[in-house]
Amino acid sequence: MALKDVRILIVDDEKFYRDSLRDILGRIGFTVVAEAADGIEAVRMFLTHRPHIVIMDVYMPVKNGIDATREMVALNKNANVLTSSASDCPSDTNAVLKVGAKAILKKPFEPREIYDTIKQVLGGS
Repeated sequence: MALKDVRILIVDDEKFYRDSLRDILGRIGFTVVAEAADGIEAVRMFLTHRPHIVIMDVYMPVKNGIDATREMVALNKNANVLTSSASDCPSDTNAVLKVGAKAILKKPFEPREIYDTIKQVLGGS
């Protein structure tokens, strides 16, 4: 699969991080199909756009990233959710991995880490 064919949904309540991530993903060559600022909107965008990858913040109002990830995985057991967090708290990252996230991306974002993680999650394609 070509990079431009990989559809990505960005989920973060902070516009700065959504903008930063969209810029990085665009420079790498991925296609951002949608963005969401909370977990409820994220699940709606997930169903509408059927992204290959969801990059999901853990801490958000309304519905957090753990609950939104759990719901996405319940809707599609093959959902590829990557959690993004600035937290070094293992209980938070472990909680989101337990509900089905495939990997953790640390904030601030590093383009190489994002590329390598997405490639790994998609099976090296």
